[in-house]
Amino acid sequence: MAAKFIHVEVTGKNGPALQSFYSKVFDWTLNTDLPDGYGMARDESGFTSGIGPTRDGSAGHVTFYVHSEDPAGVLRRVEELGGKVIMPLTEVAKDTTIALFADPEGHVVGIM
Repeated sequence: MAAKFIHVEVTGKNGPALQSFYSKVFDWTLNTDLPDGYGMARDESGFTSGIGPTRDGSAGHVTFYVHSEDPAGVLRRVEELGGKVIMPLTEVAKDTTIALFADPEGHVVGIM
């Protein structure tokens, strides 16, 4: 597989309850000393999981992120193949840029 899964995010109405649930189910230790009560776990391979509240109080989502050395190229291919860019390349932290797209059926996937 050329591109690898790098991050999964779970958000919902009650971020602390979700953090407690996933921490107990998967034995994750989350760092919750982050903005907006967001919690993150990182495993030995570098794969990260983020869990927190939605900013607008909505039901939330589960999104997986795939690493890409050419995120702009991925977004071009998404559109060429009938998908839609939901969020363009956006720097969210130092050395971290993400984007979101929807596949032709509307499933949202992230690239990082």
